Amino acid sequence: MSSIRDKFYLASGYAAGFCIALIMVVILLQIVGRIFGFIIPSAENVSGYALAASTFFGLAYTFHEGGHIRVTLVIQKWPAKARFVQELLVLLFGLGLACYMTYYCWHMVYESYIFEEVSHGYIPIPIWIPQIPVGLGMLALNIAILDDLVAVLRKQTPSYQQHESDINLEEI
Repeated sequence: MSSIRDKFYLASGYAAGFCIALIMVVILLQIVGRIFGFIIPSAENVSGYALAASTFFGLAYTFHEGGHIRVTLVIQKWPAKARFVQELLVLLFGLGLACYMTYYCWHMVYESYIFEEVSHGYIPIPIWIPQIPVGLGMLALNIAILDDLVAVLRKQTPSYQQHESDINLEEI
C-alpha cells in the first residue's frame, strides 16, 4: 500500500515537472518565433496556466518529501507526548485548511464552467480547463496530509519527519 501512495506522490511531482518543462518549451518557441517573425498565440496564458498547475501539483510531493518549511528548533526538544499533540493539532489544522481550499478550488472550476468563462488571449481557452490542475493538486495535498495524520495517530513517523532526522540541528 505504501508503494502505491509513494507512486501517487511521485506522479504529482512528475506532473509539476512536466508543467515546468511545458513553460520552457512555450517560451523557447516564443523566442524562436520572434527570430523568424511569427508569434505563438496565447503563449503567456499557457505559461501562466502551467505555472499555476506546477505549483499546485508540486504541493503533495513536496509535503511528502519534507520540503515545506518547518521550524523544528523548538519542538525537537519537546517530550514525545507534547510533540505528538503538537503534530496532531498542526495536521488537523492543515487538513481543515486544505479541505477548505480544495472545496473552493473545485467550486471555482464549477463556476467557470457554468458561466462559460474564457481567456482573453488570441485563443479563447475555457478557464475551467486550466483550473482543473489546481483542484487536483489541492486534492492530492489533502491526501498527503491525511496520510500523515493517520501515521501520527498510529504512532508512526510521518513522511515529512523522516527527512528531518537526516539533519541534526545541533551540529549547525
